[in-house]
Amino acid sequence: MEGNARINIWINEDRLSQLDKVGLSSLTKEVFAGMRVLEVTLTLDQVDRIMKLYPSAKYDTSTTNSVELLPRLAKDKLFDAVLETRSTGPEAVNRFLQSI
Repeated sequence: MEGNARINIWINEDRLSQLDKVGLSSLTKEVFAGMRVLEVTLTLDQVDRIMKLYPSAKYDTSTTNSVELLPRLAKDKLFDAVLETRSTGPEAVNRFLQSI
């Protein structure tokens, strides 16, 4: 089932360069003061799986529809999955979930 859930990954210059190499840098958004974010979309089923794997994470359904408070290592692995799949959608999240 598709949803409009997302995970935000903060993008620094190094990550922006990596995204540029795979043609995804244009998908980042400047949110404030030059800081950039990459939105990775995921299905509601994937949200459920992530919430079970990371009990400290929260899914904000009231305002942002985003998964928050993921450990840094998890976001690093998700970023690697984005690079591998060249996708910011559920395909990248599937690769991330397979790597855990």
